[in-house]
Amino acid sequence: MLFFSGVKGESAISVRDERRINEQITVSEVRLISEDSQQLGVMTLEKALAIAQEQDTDLVEVAPNATPPVCRLMDYGKYLYEAQKRERDARKTQTKVEIKEIRLRPKTGDHDISYKLKRARTFLERGAKVRVRLRFRGREVTHPEVALELMKRIAEELEDVSVVEKRPAKEGMTMLMILSPNK
Repeated sequence: MLFFSGVKGESAISVRDERRINEQITVSEVRLISEDSQQLGVMTLEKALAIAQEQDTDLVEVAPNATPPVCRLMDYGKYLYEAQKRERDARKTQTKVEIKEIRLRPKTGDHDISYKLKRARTFLERGAKVRVRLRFRGREVTHPEVALELMKRIAEELEDVSVVEKRPAKEGMTMLMILSPNK
């Protein structure tokens, strides 16, 4: 266990902890809590630092806004290491959802649509979401029923591997639909 007089080696640690420790604490009185969560009472900062040094631990300010501020005796290096480890484990278990996009037009040919559907199917089978974007040009925007029919066809063709997450909606000169993979 180390008695830190400052925050040593913080540049190597990705966990940002704004707590003041040991000599960084500037108040005159603190409420002290031991390592095993026992209340040791209100005492002067000098006495709390002496106890921390005697027990070979660090004095860490955990509640700076309390009156008097609450400080805890702990191994600060070990605390930072465990916080960093928890953060790393949380990042490992986190899954990033990838969103792939296929773009079509209302007048896209059948062969091209079947090719786009095949690509969308592979994206969905890999676990990615698929955004189907149907772009209008000129007067095509006046016939949204054609685009809705095409979107409906796409959703039906892919219903064995996907679920419609967001129904087709017109946004300016495009129509969007989002498909999520089946679990």
